[in-house]
Amino acid sequence: MILTRDDILKEMKKGRIKIEPFSKDQVGPASIDLSLGNEFRVFKKWKTAPVSEDVDYKKFTKLIKVDKYRTLAPEDFILGLTKEKLTLPDNICGWLTGRTRFARLGLSIHITASFIQPGVSNKQVLEIKNVSKLPLILYPGTRVCQVILMKTTGRSKYEGKFAKQESL
Repeated sequence: MILTRDDILKEMKKGRIKIEPFSKDQVGPASIDLSLGNEFRVFKKWKTAPVSEDVDYKKFTKLIKVDKYRTLAPEDFILGLTKEKLTLPDNICGWLTGRTRFARLGLSIHITASFIQPGVSNKQVLEIKNVSKLPLILYPGTRVCQVILMKTTGRSKYEGKFAKQESL
């Protein structure tokens, strides 16, 4: 069951869902807009990267912080982080997706890992790709994505490696 605006605001009033920083106008009919932070991970030049359980993406990337903007070249891929920290209870999970206005420019916010586990308390990592033929300019603070929340049929809490992630 997807939570609508009224349900989201009720859960927030009860303190079960937390978003920091937060403004009520971020909540739409059935989603919450999240904005782009100022931290990015850009990929270093490597010939190969192993796809294995012990791979560490930090080895293949460099952390950068931007004040004004970051230009994303056509076909380029970087990691970003939401400005907001999202905290969910053990019976609510979510899906992170891009916003239509930016998808129409060729901005992809998530390649594959868009699921938000119940019980997380972290900033969301964005797998940002420019699928257009034009350079795109990314501005920190822009609401580039939205989270769709839903109740689970049971209770569970993610306690893995990225449960409390607040930086890239």
